[in-house]
Amino acid sequence: MTQLRTVQVLGGGSAGSSAHVRSLAAGLVARGVRVTVCAPAELEREYGFRAAGADFVPVSRRSDPAAVGALRAACADADVVHAHGLHAAVRAALALRGRKGVPLVVTWHTRAHAEGARGQVLRLLERRVSRAAAVVLATSSDLVDRARSRGARDARLAAVAVPAPRLPSGLLDDKARAELGAVDRPLLMAVGSLVEHRGYEVLLDAARTWRDLDTVPLLVIAGEGRGRAALQRRIEAESLPVRLVGRRDDITELLAAADIAVLPSRWEARALLAQEALRLGVPLVATAVGGVPELVGDAALLVPYGDAGALADAVVGLLADPEACRALAEAGRAQAETWPTEDETVAQVLAVYDELAPS
Repeated sequence: MTQLRTVQVLGGGSAGSSAHVRSLAAGLVARGVRVTVCAPAELEREYGFRAAGADFVPVSRRSDPAAVGALRAACADADVVHAHGLHAAVRAALALRGRKGVPLVVTWHTRAHAEGARGQVLRLLERRVSRAAAVVLATSSDLVDRARSRGARDARLAAVAVPAPRLPSGLLDDKARAELGAVDRPLLMAVGSLVEHRGYEVLLDAARTWRDLDTVPLLVIAGEGRGRAALQRRIEAESLPVRLVGRRDDITELLAAADIAVLPSRWEARALLAQEALRLGVPLVATAVGGVPELVGDAALLVPYGDAGALADAVVGLLADPEACRALAEAGRAQAETWPTEDETVAQVLAVYDELAPS
């Protein structure tokens, strides 16, 4: 029996999709599959695909002829090509043009946010990718519906697992709180790129109300993005109890030290912050959008997107109710036990490959 050969294609590589591909590569290699990961070089340095047993080919995130050519060469002997994300899927479809018999699998981990002309271009790309794919695996039910509406022949809900966070010791928790300046005050934690759809402007609106509490909580936002300067100006102008700490490689430690995690996004699928918070037993306040409700069930407080008052009230209510926090922590860990394991995720993907690949 010949060895199954698969190429995994990553584009910009969000934290969730990159961690998923690393986990998937390791699981497939352990099952005897030959795996090649094509991604920007910096993702290999961060996620170590070679250490997982995969071959690695650096491919720019651009869709220029050089990047497409490099990807085409890497896919020359592939039985299945699996692209993760919209832009990676566009490149993969271009690389496979004219190559009959090589199926393309696409995983939609998230959705792009754009209006006007750019929004129209994104919808065209979604349609092109959905129709080019033999199977679209989507990380939330609404993404499955979106893929079908864009013309996908076969769209399925994906089992997507990422490695469970390493639990830090209580000593590290104390160190993280001291570094952030939250030794004697509640610590709130948000994580994600500083862009409009993450809802941080609404979160700052909510933070204004926390200034009136007897003990003012500190909100820490970890992440980078084009919106950082505007957020920092507002924090300083309004004297908000908020710190922007930029991109961090110790998110698990910071999150484990937090009293409450906050996810104010306009849309999410399987948000990495939500998964880590529930696994760590950190109470979560999140917007009821996208795949969040089906991910967290009853193990988080859900509020409408854009409602700063509801967001502020949910946080204040939890800060005043230790018993509710304990109940959410327990419910979060229980909910996390219901999510697909890494083994189950690999098994589902391998079953899809077996359906599509030549015998």
